[in-house]
Amino acid sequence: MKNTLLLSSLFTGLILASFSKAADPIPTEDDYYKIVKFEIPKDVVLEAGAIELTADNKLFVSSRRGEIWSIENPFAKDLAKDAKWTRYAHGLHEVLGLASKDGWIYATQRGELTKLKDSNGDGKADIFQTVSDAWEINGDYHEYAFGSKFDKDGNVWIVLCLTGSFSSNSKYRGWCVRVNADGTFTPTCSGIRSPGSIGFNAAGDCFYTDNQGPWNGTSSLKHLLPGSFQGHPDGNKWFDLKEAKLAGPKPETPKSGSRMMIEAERIPQLMPPAIYFPYKKMGQSASGIDFDKSEGKFGPFQNQLFVADQTNSTVMRVHLEKVHGRYQGACFPFRKGFGSGNVPVMASKNGHLFVGGTNRGWGSHGNKPFALERLDWTGKVPFEIHEMRAKNDGFELTFTHPVDPKTAADVASYKMSTYCYIYQSAYGSPEVDFTYPKITSAVVAPDNKSVRIIIDKPVAGHIHDLTVAGVRSEFGLPLLHPEAYYTLNYIPEKAK
Repeated sequence: MKNTLLLSSLFTGLILASFSKAADPIPTEDDYYKIVKFEIPKDVVLEAGAIELTADNKLFVSSRRGEIWSIENPFAKDLAKDAKWTRYAHGLHEVLGLASKDGWIYATQRGELTKLKDSNGDGKADIFQTVSDAWEINGDYHEYAFGSKFDKDGNVWIVLCLTGSFSSNSKYRGWCVRVNADGTFTPTCSGIRSPGSIGFNAAGDCFYTDNQGPWNGTSSLKHLLPGSFQGHPDGNKWFDLKEAKLAGPKPETPKSGSRMMIEAERIPQLMPPAIYFPYKKMGQSASGIDFDKSEGKFGPFQNQLFVADQTNSTVMRVHLEKVHGRYQGACFPFRKGFGSGNVPVMASKNGHLFVGGTNRGWGSHGNKPFALERLDWTGKVPFEIHEMRAKNDGFELTFTHPVDPKTAADVASYKMSTYCYIYQSAYGSPEVDFTYPKITSAVVAPDNKSVRIIIDKPVAGHIHDLTVAGVRSEFGLPLLHPEAYYTLNYIPEKAK
């Protein structure tokens, strides 16, 4: 394994050296990660809602129109020739979650969790069973339900969108709930607004994406810790139900016009977003979540999260850490140029990222009405900020390749501002409370793979917006993406 990594590193170095020649163009995202398009059958309207890869390497993709399709040979080089499509099920209701267990496909529909099975081997589901319908729906178009894969305890986690994304007019709307394979229903967290997906990190902790609107200044990634309050108070009316007591005591209502971390100090259950995605800079409609489980087959981002954005038709990258026992971290641009509005993503163990899209109801930069695509690593490692970690007096940046120590040590190579959002019942928020920390020094590690940047005043509760435009690699390349956005909810204690 070590020899393979060494050869890969040497190969990558040669590639980067060739890119650095003055006559060669600066590399682009496409040099490192290729978008491969599935050829969707002409009679199929695949407004993708969820993706599941089963143990026998069949790809299941649900449609917002209530169908589930199975695709054989999803890793084929020639997808148009070798990928075989079969309609596995139809007549369902807005399937936005798929998982597999013991030969069953579990589909999270708007009104229930359903399990399906092909009992006669013809490739089509012929058994449909309700696992749980313990929550309710009405005729509102926006009461979506997003379901996760199974956790280690055999639960599917489900986030229930508010009615119209504004109010809770049906039971448990604005909640996260857990459903066991045997149907056991557990209310878990309140405070959901308008989720775009739900998934796990490498540690098995559950997260969801919520979108800009009331009580959400911008889109964000939030940790679903059981008993936590995620920020939107309208669904808290259901704490009066007997089973809701499993989620702990009802939280206080936050004060509109305040700031998230001020209210988090006052309301113990309030969970600050682990990641804010600055509006338009990173996206406008955060959606699918999955982590890199490929052990290097998808590049250098093992265990990091990939988060889709529907409006921008992009996939973003997230590095998380825990400070004072809570998740926070940085988000980075990763890949743009997908065909439609990205909703589900799924990372495979063999080094591919599947991305499904739809733009029905919302526009997207990708102008196709729907799409299914696969992101393949070319084997070349881009020059990127690999991680951004908070320190008591600034941040530590690690890079995917050694840096040029001269440019990396120059404080003029870095630019930082900070801001936060108004925590309010009105829709969204502008960036407010700006500060402009002075970067006083940049200390390059002996191996040239990391840099400590010291700033005069980190600000708790603020996004630290960093541009690293001046740093070059050892081969003279600029960063493929020089932007990083760190959500600094808590400042670490000074190292002893």
